[in-house]
Amino acid sequence: MGGGKGRPGRRLLRITLIVFGIGLFSVIGLLAVVWAVTPIPDSTQPKATAQGSVIYYRDGKTVLAKQGVNRKSVPLQKVPETLRNAVIAAENRSFYDDKGVSVSGTFRAMWSTVSGQQLQGGSTITQQMVRNYYSGLSQERSVVRKLKEVMISLKVDQSKSKEWVLEQYLNTIYFGRGADGVQAAANAYFRKDVGKLTLAESAYLAAVIQQPSRFANPKGADLDAAKARWRSVIDGMVETRAITAEQAAAVKFPTLKAPKAIFEPKGQEGYMLDQVAAELKQRGYTDEVINQGGLKIVSTFDKNLMAAAERAVTSVLPEDTSKKVRTGLAAVDPATGEVVAFYGGRSYTANKFDNSFSAKVQAGSTFKAYTLAAALDDGLGLDTRVNGNSPMHVASDPEHPIPNSEGESYGEINLVTATQNSVNTAFVDLGQRVGLNKVVKLAENAGIPAAQLTPHKAAAVLPLGVASVSAVQNASGFAAFAAEGVHHEAHVIRSITDAQGKVTKSTTKGKRAFSEQAAIDATYALTQVVNAGTGSAARLYDRPVAGKTGTTDESAAAWFAGFTPQLATAVDMFRDDNKPVVVGGSAQFGGSYPAQIWHAFMTEAMAGKPVKDFPEPSNYGYSTPYGDYPSDGPSDGPYGQDYGDGLDQNGDPVAPDPQETGNSVPDQPASPDQNQAPDGTGDGTGDELGNGGNGGNGQDQGQGDGQDQGQWQDNGQDQGQGRWQGNGQG
Repeated sequence: MGGGKGRPGRRLLRITLIVFGIGLFSVIGLLAVVWAVTPIPDSTQPKATAQGSVIYYRDGKTVLAKQGVNRKSVPLQKVPETLRNAVIAAENRSFYDDKGVSVSGTFRAMWSTVSGQQLQGGSTITQQMVRNYYSGLSQERSVVRKLKEVMISLKVDQSKSKEWVLEQYLNTIYFGRGADGVQAAANAYFRKDVGKLTLAESAYLAAVIQQPSRFANPKGADLDAAKARWRSVIDGMVETRAITAEQAAAVKFPTLKAPKAIFEPKGQEGYMLDQVAAELKQRGYTDEVINQGGLKIVSTFDKNLMAAAERAVTSVLPEDTSKKVRTGLAAVDPATGEVVAFYGGRSYTANKFDNSFSAKVQAGSTFKAYTLAAALDDGLGLDTRVNGNSPMHVASDPEHPIPNSEGESYGEINLVTATQNSVNTAFVDLGQRVGLNKVVKLAENAGIPAAQLTPHKAAAVLPLGVASVSAVQNASGFAAFAAEGVHHEAHVIRSITDAQGKVTKSTTKGKRAFSEQAAIDATYALTQVVNAGTGSAARLYDRPVAGKTGTTDESAAAWFAGFTPQLATAVDMFRDDNKPVVVGGSAQFGGSYPAQIWHAFMTEAMAGKPVKDFPEPSNYGYSTPYGDYPSDGPSDGPYGQDYGDGLDQNGDPVAPDPQETGNSVPDQPASPDQNQAPDGTGDGTGDELGNGGNGGNGQDQGQGDGQDQGQWQDNGQDQGQGRWQGNGQG
């Protein structure tokens, strides 16, 4: 009887074992299938390996900004052992012994997912790395996702070294404060390279991993919790024998640096970054590559010259200058086309539309330089005579006569005089003679976009600068004169190095915009604008300068664009509403504040640079303010002028000139009136009281024949009789 009673129990046990066996085999079979169909993914999650780009100043060392993801991956050998051991003690003490997964932790996490309870920890470092590193694994809570994670982790542990896994983990994990990876975290919390972290600092970064948001900037109860977590990491390092109990007792909680934004543009930085980003996109770089590609971008911007540009504008203009008045400044290297400095505006935060690249205003009389070059390139010489009388009636537009400033007439004058005194009618006449199509073509060759020229290509007043240009475009165009007729496209990036170390250098092959001789001769005429014409306020007293003033109708824009052989710079002043530019109660013209700002910037920019002369122009038999060309006496420069130091270009004393006492032109010619010859030169109509230069009060006797005798006082010491040759102008 008793044996009979035992049969149902044994039968139930057999059934149970069979069911269990079937279930076990099913699970094993399922796991085998999942193992077989779950390979290690071929690709990583984009953000897992993404590194932000770093933008440098032109020296390639000084960081301008960091863009995008805040991560810089580092090899494991650069991570100190204290940090490696701290992370292992905090996150996975069996890391070097396990197979890449924690069975108990995995089942605990799965049960939490099924039951809906709070997700528990227990994932190994390998599992965390797999979850964050490989594509195809979402962060959702599901049994299927967890199972895939386990399988991939097991396969990674079989195929990769523990060192490889730890390196990827340390470069992938998020530490709070916007920092991805240990290198960014070391800088975010302690402002140092990861390799210089102390034991206490390493333990804190390991503690942060558990609750990065809470421990990023802990205060009050959060700080207490952070300290407790930090101490548990230290104790864990003792348990894993990474440090001794004595070391643990001696270590102190580290001092956290105040958190700061990854990048907050200051001063001109925002304007610079906008231009770098714009050029990157022109070259085909996407936002994703820029922000996550780990690029090293070396810009063309010189940090010191950027500061000098801002100082030039802010120091020269009065403090009460209206905020509606905007100033642009751009400096271009003639040999390369690199924009080495510019001024974007008062505040990037207030107005992101910059004054030097984006803003375009009428070029005014600075455009006469391109007209002059077109004429010389077409075969005309500086001795070519043009009509300088006012007003001028042009056949294409007889209803709108073209006047000179103040309605002054100059008669038949050569191109040097026309340029020096910025004679409107002379350049309109010259444009008609050469052909406006040739003027447009040359301006395009010099870098002025065709789209900005085309609307005005048939206008008789094209040579007077009715087309709008930016400060960068005008500086780039004038750089072609400094480069003897060769134009290099303006650009703001020197080189780009990708994450694999491949370097792409920016080299803009120069293209000839106009002939070398046309550039040299035009440059000579432009030096006279500065030496004794409308741009005398821009003069540098240690080296030759060429340039051109520009003022549009009713002073809606005022310009000075000029250059030395080494650097071309353009300055413009304007208003968005196109109203007159008024500063200190006076309407501005090119020879006033624009020329003064140019002078202030170039004085700093050229400090310590070797003095280079411009090449000598063709000898067409024309006259200069310092005597007939060639010069009537020895000098520092090629055009008969001495720079006021009494020495020639070799540093030897200059021999007395029979035409002069003191053998030098004035150190600082008198400031000119708008679009007129400077005071002290005589106007050929009668007596004129002039400034006489620097410190003098000479009287000029205008005799109507262009032969003016004037007294000059140089540095309060030299007094000489300077001869002026002109056409009734002096």
